[in-house]
Amino acid sequence: MPVEINGRVIDNFGQPYLISEIGANHNGDLELAKKLVQASAEAGAHCVKFQSWTKESIFSAQVYRDNYFLGDDYRQRQDYSLEQIVEEFSLGRDELAELKRYCDQLGVDFSSSVFSPRETDFLVCELGAPFVKIASMDITNLPFLAYVADQMVPLVLSTGLSTLDEVVRAVQVIESRGNRQLVILHCVSHYPPQDHNVHLNNLDMLRAVFPDYPIGFSDHSLGTAIPLAAAAKGAAMLEKHFTLDKEMFGWDHQVSADRRELAEIAEGIGRIHAALGSTRRVLSDQDYQRRPAYRRSVVAAADLARGQRLTREMVDFKRPGTGIGPDALDLVLDRRLKKDIAADELIHWEDLS
Repeated sequence: MPVEINGRVIDNFGQPYLISEIGANHNGDLELAKKLVQASAEAGAHCVKFQSWTKESIFSAQVYRDNYFLGDDYRQRQDYSLEQIVEEFSLGRDELAELKRYCDQLGVDFSSSVFSPRETDFLVCELGAPFVKIASMDITNLPFLAYVADQMVPLVLSTGLSTLDEVVRAVQVIESRGNRQLVILHCVSHYPPQDHNVHLNNLDMLRAVFPDYPIGFSDHSLGTAIPLAAAAKGAAMLEKHFTLDKEMFGWDHQVSADRRELAEIAEGIGRIHAALGSTRRVLSDQDYQRRPAYRRSVVAAADLARGQRLTREMVDFKRPGTGIGPDALDLVLDRRLKKDIAADELIHWEDLS
């Protein structure tokens, strides 16, 4: 069942909906966030997405006391604490509202991942986001899934770290609230994953298990090959982290697409969607126009005289295909010629008695 986001239909093997995942790559800087929005729009993304977390909505006090950084290159830092960087990199309500207005000006969709009921209410009720993203970390947070589903807006559910049973249970909870506006994203929550751990064939599996929902891909790989491959496998939605500078300080810059890569993905998914075409065998007008020039006709293999009865050795097949086709050979053999035919000349029906 397709999902509609701001008038755009999201469906399997449809035009993939491209989300530029800005996440925390704004580094808590509103002006940098706007530059990321503008660059995403210019590259061809349909949507830019942020993350609406606060210092209180993800980590417990224990995590802050342990000062444990999830990114390998940010562990055991001495220049700041985890609590400080989480607070610094979060966006406040006023900033998110400003970014929503800026997205509207540029004609690009705005959304965010939410991590608490309070953030959900703000995103849906005050900002009017066209969909809500549920991060992989919350796929077993069943009370929260039920709360978000109750908002009756389209939901995008990421499945990283999850078993299939956990995904099924999450979908059942959402359905139990009467919300069937759901896009399910295959996701590998490694930053970046090795290619053999991506398992793009899970797109086929998820379509088979959840035939009523569009299936997409949240990508954390390096480069453009894997998201383009996901588009070729019919992903309804593609999410890709985005940065202006891969060397910038922060969590996800190194695994993010830059301007060139995001533009390459945007152009590529459009071409791939057009090239996938139909499952029916379809010939274009150009195909029909080329057939006479490219196909073969029955021709005389040697000089043939009037009255000769044609045998297989007397004929050959050559271009152009404007005469009798080779597939009609059985209707040609053993018939007599009404006139002389020179070698390599086409034999026509009117030449046969």
